[in-house]
Amino acid sequence: MRNGPSEVPQSLPGEPVATSIALDGDATGAALGLRDKEQAFELPARLFDQVPFAIYVCDADGLVVRYNRRAAEQWGRTPILGDPNERFCGSYRMFRPDGSLLPHHLCPMADVLRTGVSVREQEVHIERPDGSRGIALVDIEAIKDSQGYVIGAVNCFQDITERKRNEVTALRLAAIVESSDDAIVSTDFDGNVTSWNGGAERIFGYLAAEVIGKSITILIPPNSQKEEEVILERIRRGQRVEHYESVRQRKDRSLVDVSLTISPLRNAQGKVIGASKIARDITERKRSEAQIVNLAREAEHRTKNILSTVQATVRRSHANTCDDLKEVIEGRISALSQVHALFVESRWEGAELHRLVMQELSAYSGQGEARVRIDGPSVMLEPSTAQVTAIFLHELATNAAKYGSLSVAAGHVEIAWSIAADRRLSLRWIESGGPTVTPPTHSGFGTSIVENMIGYLRGEVRFDWRAKGLTCEVALPLV
Repeated sequence: MRNGPSEVPQSLPGEPVATSIALDGDATGAALGLRDKEQAFELPARLFDQVPFAIYVCDADGLVVRYNRRAAEQWGRTPILGDPNERFCGSYRMFRPDGSLLPHHLCPMADVLRTGVSVREQEVHIERPDGSRGIALVDIEAIKDSQGYVIGAVNCFQDITERKRNEVTALRLAAIVESSDDAIVSTDFDGNVTSWNGGAERIFGYLAAEVIGKSITILIPPNSQKEEEVILERIRRGQRVEHYESVRQRKDRSLVDVSLTISPLRNAQGKVIGASKIARDITERKRSEAQIVNLAREAEHRTKNILSTVQATVRRSHANTCDDLKEVIEGRISALSQVHALFVESRWEGAELHRLVMQELSAYSGQGEARVRIDGPSVMLEPSTAQVTAIFLHELATNAAKYGSLSVAAGHVEIAWSIAADRRLSLRWIESGGPTVTPPTHSGFGTSIVENMIGYLRGEVRFDWRAKGLTCEVALPLV
């Protein structure tokens, strides 16, 4: 017998093939013309050289007596035939699928020689001398003599490393597809659904069993049915459709905004056989975009209102000197700036009246006990009403500080308000403890601004110049 593998050149198979060979002692002996134990392993070289998988034979003691070139290639070495130090397998080291070391004397070949029971498609991990590893799928058949005694065994095995790697990759990809928040769907050339992941179930409301085999057009609104025809035509030409925004219909007939990416599905020969579709729910994004547009329009509108208010304030501001005029304008613009700070806090909902009053009178509220008294329910003023309220409070406070109750230590101001059943705000400004008030002979510039602004909001204002202090009553409609 030869002391090495078959010398006929062989190449490794590209794909795993079935390796189960039904061998027993009597059948093998008859097929090969064997007559005694010594002849049992004198197998023709063609049997070893032409099979498309690795094969080796051990005698009853586990000594390797024959192996082909494919076996040596998978082992990464050429063991010495009949060497008592190399028993049961020619591999350098073996491991179980769980990664634990598999000693040679416990390997599947040793089990078959000991029990005579064949092994079918058992997985063994092989380590080569260079440290690389492969996965072998082994089929081992006992060889028996005419009396039924085990005189050896033949192991037909193949390298399934690539196949296992592909299986792991496929499982990983399947897990990614199934756990994706996006809908990942495949269809055939006729547009019938062939796969449907969990993301598709969540977005469209259909279970996989409800849609597989049905046309993908059940997701397309009636007025968009022609879309699928155009998409399939592009797929047939091998073209990809990227980030196409459209609308799809859920099981409950509600609509959902989606971004579609559609790719051709090809078989092993590269022929297009269908389409893979990824649909991302962009409802929130579309809603956010609409909100941004609305906010931009609102910001533009509010900016124009602000500038108009500032322009009107400047235009109606008068004083005897430039310095006085500068002071008047700065004060009124400051009042507008402060109320806009409240708008930002409320996200432009408006300004809470109590905070607005406190803000305008904060410079005087700390000057002695009960210098400023404020009383009224919580009420949110929408921006235009809040701006006007801020201006007239500023004008009244400025006037009181110069000529009225806030110009002397003993004076104080009471601001009180209530809301009527018809949603009209009634606010009263009452001064007391200040200098004796003399009614003005004509309307001042500050008074004119207050009257004009409140009139613009369809409100009413009344000034009562009583000797003991000014009383101002304002009525404004609330939105």
